Amino acid sequence: MNISTLEKLVVDALEDIKGKDIEVINTTRLTSMFDRIVIASGDSNRQTKALARHVQDKVREAGGEVISIEGEQTGEWVLVDLGDIVVHVMQPAVRSYYNLEEIWSTTPARHRPHAELRAAAG
Repeated sequence: MNISTLEKLVVDALEDIKGKDIEVINTTRLTSMFDRIVIASGDSNRQTKALARHVQDKVREAGGEVISIEGEQTGEWVLVDLGDIVVHVMQPAVRSYYNLEEIWSTTPARHRPHAELRAAAG
């Protein structure tokens, strides 16, 4: 599955069950380990787990591979490794504390909120 198709699939899965503040960060120039980071927020442990599970289910249904999942036990921060894309589903306080957007963005042009990306595309 190409990166654009996988990215759309992940974002759509997060939007399906009300993931909030979805951001996509292009990391191709920053690391060779993966091409994108997708970050989303969920309001509770239950929702973060459900968002991560929904992403996994949709990727598998489309024939993609889920390499690993971390953090499902607590649900404060669930990471879904899809190889080319790493998905972080976090509760707002955890997301604010770790501020992955700042860590992975060396310039403001490296990432934009997903809603802004959609508007620019079309």
